Amino acid sequence: MKRTHILHALVALAALAAGLLIYRTLAQYSWGDIRTSLSAIPKGNFALALAFAACSYLCLTVFDFLALRYVGKPLSYPRAALASFTSLAIGHNVGVAALSSGAVRYRFYSRWGLDNEEIAKLIVFCGATVGLGLITLAGFCLILLPGTAGKIAGLGTTASATLGMVCLALGATYLALAAFLRGELRIRSWRFALPPLHLAALQILIGTVNFAFVAACLHQLLNGEASYMETTAAYVVGNLTALVSHVPGGLGVLEATVGFLLGGSASIGAMIAFRVIYFFIPLPLGLLSLLANETFLGSSTDAGLRKGAS
Repeated sequence: MKRTHILHALVALAALAAGLLIYRTLAQYSWGDIRTSLSAIPKGNFALALAFAACSYLCLTVFDFLALRYVGKPLSYPRAALASFTSLAIGHNVGVAALSSGAVRYRFYSRWGLDNEEIAKLIVFCGATVGLGLITLAGFCLILLPGTAGKIAGLGTTASATLGMVCLALGATYLALAAFLRGELRIRSWRFALPPLHLAALQILIGTVNFAFVAACLHQLLNGEASYMETTAAYVVGNLTALVSHVPGGLGVLEATVGFLLGGSASIGAMIAFRVIYFFIPLPLGLLSLLANETFLGSSTDAGLRKGAS
């Protein structure tokens, strides 16, 4: 009973934190401005934005599915999807995703037979997939739209295109290392056991597709004010800036960066709607999933683990 009360309190605190995040996002605008901007988004665009966001979270579940094969514990896809969605729906909003979503992943995967080292490797693999996808998409954006993607860094067209080629070369180097290098990749004290080539290729593919879906979600909400590639370039730069800042959910950082790059194309309503769709809607679903898991599965699973250990 005490444990249930603690879990309920944690969920209530998380819901309160979500409310504060929403308030902080909206407080800088008047309700009139918000209503006007939101009403300018056609319902069809809003529905497509929801669909693209769902596709992104579907891609994210594949991150965990591949990671489980990487660590040698190939669990079923439904289990991977449950752990992935729950952890990322919470982690995207809390910030410092490697720790916040990692803690939720630990709660799931430790019950399903993974030890601490395997869970740590899984988290690193998923983080690498995020990085590879973002770098690859950034490379395409810098090459195809050097003016937009390089604007925030003050890069010229040639420098942006060159940086884009470097980004793509990093992905190609990763594939080459996975194909020919055996053992661990070591950079000072950091070590990473390279996956097989087919998993490395899937990392880059699914990581890139994931961010392409997120950019498509934002593009629909902008309602044609900017091209898809311009939106993608702005989102990639904004996401990189948000990741460096470690602000929960990139709150304010993502909006400011995208607004700077796209100017008047990035309306108030579009950016608020994007945050609601991609961050705020999944959050309560993730909290409910975690609470349901702890309430209905936690006790029996933990009891089974203790019995097996004895």
